[in-house]
Amino acid sequence: MITIGIITVSDRASRGTYEDRSGPALKVFCEKQGWNVAAQAVVPDEPELIQEKTTELAGRCDVVLLTGGTGIAERDVTPEAVRGISTKELPGFGEVMRARSFERFPHAILSRSLAAVVGRSLVICLPGSPKGAVECLEFVAAAIPHAVELLRGQPAH
Repeated sequence: MITIGIITVSDRASRGTYEDRSGPALKVFCEKQGWNVAAQAVVPDEPELIQEKTTELAGRCDVVLLTGGTGIAERDVTPEAVRGISTKELPGFGEVMRARSFERFPHAILSRSLAAVVGRSLVICLPGSPKGAVECLEFVAAAIPHAVELLRGQPAH
């Protein structure tokens, strides 16, 4: 069983002035895959808080999904925060997410979605919109079980 942690990165949602729809949408998708969503959280667009929550969930989840903060606005700092605590970056995830999204949505080229290893967990930074987050996760979902096996130290097939 793959365990998932979901973090929504949003100043407005963390203040309660905006309903988090991306985290719940990701939860539904993960459960349809048969994955266990063990934790969900909402944090503001603050690098230290993103790093703290990501590290916490990486310590108990196989995969940590972050939604939000991957654009180019001044407060979009999720990729930088994750890079600051990761040991390896997995550029193929971001490349696939951008390329597949770009086919339907030209502004997807502005996304800075990425994946990295934090501890023994796979961390994936997704767009902030519910549709964009779920679609991008869907594009890379087939690689997640194998990545989890490798990070657990299980033999590759």
